This record gives sequence, structure tokens and C-alpha cells, in this order.
Amino acid sequence: MNFLRKKFSSYYFHPKIEFPERFDRREYAFIFFNEDKMHRHISFPSTISLETYLKMNAPAHAYYSSAYYRNPSAGTMKEKEWMGADLIFDLDADHLPDVENLSYEETLEKVKLELKKLVSFLTEDFGFSKKDLKIYFSGSRGYHCHVINKKVLSLDSQERREIVDYVTATGINLNGVMKERSIYKEKFRDKTFEIYPMEGGWRGRIAREIIKFFHEIKSMEREEALSKLMEIEGIGRRTAEEIYNALTDERIKRIEYGKIDQTTGFKRIAKPLIKKIAVSLHSETDEPVTTDVKRLIRLPGSLHGKTGLRVTKLEIDEIENFSPLRDAVVFGEKEIKIKLVKPINTKMMENEFNLEKGETKVPEYLAVFLIARKMATL
Repeated sequence: MNFLRKKFSSYYFHPKIEFPERFDRREYAFIFFNEDKMHRHISFPSTISLETYLKMNAPAHAYYSSAYYRNPSAGTMKEKEWMGADLIFDLDADHLPDVENLSYEETLEKVKLELKKLVSFLTEDFGFSKKDLKIYFSGSRGYHCHVINKKVLSLDSQERREIVDYVTATGINLNGVMKERSIYKEKFRDKTFEIYPMEGGWRGRIAREIIKFFHEIKSMEREEALSKLMEIEGIGRRTAEEIYNALTDERIKRIEYGKIDQTTGFKRIAKPLIKKIAVSLHSETDEPVTTDVKRLIRLPGSLHGKTGLRVTKLEIDEIENFSPLRDAVVFGEKEIKIKLVKPINTKMMENEFNLEKGETKVPEYLAVFLIARKMATL
């Protein structure tokens, strides 16, 4: 820990801290190396005073409040006098299914997909502009998205929970996504499912994905298409063949207009397909973080004590190409001798590392990362 504290101290002598809006109305909190206790109820009158604090103490973790207070350093929440709070979303690998066997890099890519979905919801469905959103790599295994807009400041916990429910598709009525309609032709009555690709919200999102799904099936080779169709609950090979054979250009055009025939195959696939699409479209986020109007969140520009990586800001247009193991690294390439507790295969700063258990020399940035993650000792 002395090694990590020394390295953190060297960074905090010239840190790249992004100071939050209404800086002096925030509460700050810190956890130091070799301690589990959080030191909180701290405020700073100026950015210089915070930078001085970081230089003097080199904390393992640094936080600030999503809320604004009249008296941020008061010892109780009542005495602080809450004035409002930013809307914050925490996307972390801990909340994603099936990540146990993924590498660190693969896990980060999976969380990035959730981040892109969240941004889509916030900009397209809620109408926030890109300027309203501030996105940060958390320094560990996820991302934080801050909504900085006066319209959200006074939202209470229940109102924030409704936003989370929408983004995560909690309680969504899938029966409202598609309507069954009868079409009368002289003496005959035909039935069709109608979807609404031009609408906003979940109804439009799912409709557009249905259209995209059938376009993909149409473009695939037969066996590949049948396999993809059989991934849908309740669809066997016979039904998959019926659907694939029926996907003529004319039928694809009808689907684009929002009309899905009620032949046996399409009738059978409609509802389970909607369910599967809804699951794939919703974003995973940590509900307690968003609904808590007094939450502490990591200070942008600070270092994460369990990785040595910086809490790093990125623009929405940079999400795709952002690489935490390159863009959030702050330490240099000086060689450090470490002892690995197990073999390591990883990529950092565009360099591949395949290391055996035991003693070895690695660049300083990798030494900090591995020691902080308790995968090596000095």
C-alpha cells in the first residue's frame, strides 16, 4: 500500500481534476489507504483548497455529492439543508448477467454497450441534449452518466425511480407494443398485427427492432437464418422454415409499414420476439444510485484505489473508441519488479502482456494496476 500511496501522491501533485458545478455547495468524502472508514461531511471553499487536500493526503478514493446543500459540511443531512441534486446513472459490470467468465477488457466492452443504450434513452426519449450529459469512466468496471439540467434538480426519489423503471423496461406493457386488427375484405375477414415504427418511446423502439430483425433474417443464408429464428422461445425448425420461406420482398415491405401477417408462423413468433427485443434494448443501471438524492459519486479526475486508473471524462462521440486501459492510464513506463500471484494475460497501453506466476518486471502503469487489484505484490 505504501507503493500505491506514493504513486497516487505523485499524481495528485499535478492532477487533472474536473470540478463539479456549484463546487462549494457539494459534500466531499475520502477513503485513505490502509483504512476502511470513509471521511465525509467535508466541503471546500475553493478548487485550490481541494487540490491542496489531495496533495497532502493522496486518498485511495475521492467522492463528491450529487446533491447541493446550503451547509455541505454539516454533520447531519437535516443540517445540510438539501437544495437539489443532479440525476446520476451508475453502470457497472456487477449488475450485468453472465460476466463472471469474461476478461477485464471484455467486461468493459459489455458495460459500454449498456452506456450507449442509456444515452439513447436519455437523448431520444427524454429529450436531453448531449450538452446535458456528462459521461465518465468510473475508474474500475463501469461508467457514470450525470444529467446536468435544472429540470432534474428538484426530482424526488420516486420520480427518479420512474425514470429508471422506464430505462430498464420495468413494468413495461408488451401488449401495448403491438395491436391485433381485423381487416374486412368483402365476405372475408383477415387479421394482422400492427406495429408502430414511427412512434416514440418503447413502442417505436421495439417496432423498429422487429423490422430490423426480419431484414437480417431475409439477408442471411438459409441455415443461419433458421438457427437465429430458433433462438426465439417456442420456435422450432418447422415454424422457422415457414417464417423464412414466407419472407418475400412484398411481405418485408408490409412489415416496414407496420403490418405483420397472422399466418401460423408469424403469429407464433410475434410475442416472444417482442419479449426478446425488449430484454436486449433495455439498459442495466444501478437503481439505488439514481434514486438516491444524496448520493456520493467519484470525483472526476481522481484515481480509483482498486485499479490506479483515473475517473476519466469522455464525450458522447468518443464512447465507441474510448479504451480505459489506454485513455484512463496516468502512470509511466519505468520498469517495476513485481511478484504475480497467478498468470496474467492482458492488454494495456496497446501492449500485450502474457505473464507467468512469480517475479517479473513490468511498466509502472501495469504494476500499479495489478498491485491495486491485488493480483501482484511489489
